Amino acid sequence: MINVLIDRLVKRKVLAVQEFTGLLLASARHAFSRPRYVVDTLVQMDIIGFGSLPIVLLTGFFIGGVLALQTYRTLSTFGETGLLGQVVALSMVREIGPLLTALMVAGRNSSGIASEIGSMLVSEQVDAMRALGTDPLRKLVTPRLYATLVTLPLLTVLSDFFGMLGGAIVSMSTARLSSAEYWTSAYQALQFGDCFQGLTKPFFFAVVIALVGSLYGLHTTGGTEGVGRSTTQAVVVSCVLILLLDFFYTKFLIAVGFF
Repeated sequence: MINVLIDRLVKRKVLAVQEFTGLLLASARHAFSRPRYVVDTLVQMDIIGFGSLPIVLLTGFFIGGVLALQTYRTLSTFGETGLLGQVVALSMVREIGPLLTALMVAGRNSSGIASEIGSMLVSEQVDAMRALGTDPLRKLVTPRLYATLVTLPLLTVLSDFFGMLGGAIVSMSTARLSSAEYWTSAYQALQFGDCFQGLTKPFFFAVVIALVGSLYGLHTTGGTEGVGRSTTQAVVVSCVLILLLDFFYTKFLIAVGFF
């Protein structure tokens, strides 16, 4: 009995990976053929990008401030408070900025994507699209994927900046550093490898956020209860996959000696 359950679980996971890969390949093919639904993509960029801007900036600002506060307590013990700018900049750009931005966007938009597509599925709007000759994947999935790919890196850059800004305010008010000392230290600490790592991660995270939400939305069953279930599962799975992907991508960059 246990072997049967394990076998079924493994088959479901393999099938989910296969469907995820199929969505990714189909979305990539749609970029080179018509129709492209540019207006839908712009609408999704507004919803996903601009709609997530307040929570992303707020999170980045206060995380940078908290990071500076916690680091100041440690550095002051060794009399090295001048390194606050370096610590905040490296932490935000390399890891905290991309990861927290992706988690915030996943919590807000992966659930939204799953609920929108799931609601359309249970109300038979997706079947109506197929009857009219419209490819649901091209109409519903591809615009959301490309919108996330464009907006998530930009949100990450803004989150990094606001995180360093929050760190600057704490450093000037608590550690009594001047603005020039803080920003010079932060600027000199950042190397190409740090920026490369921080700016390439959002592209991988964007694929997870958009396609996981779309996948669970397209597999919604059971009416309105099923929509809520798909929404919850999309958020949980996307956040877990983002954390796993972050770990293995960072490990890969270290292994190849990139930084």
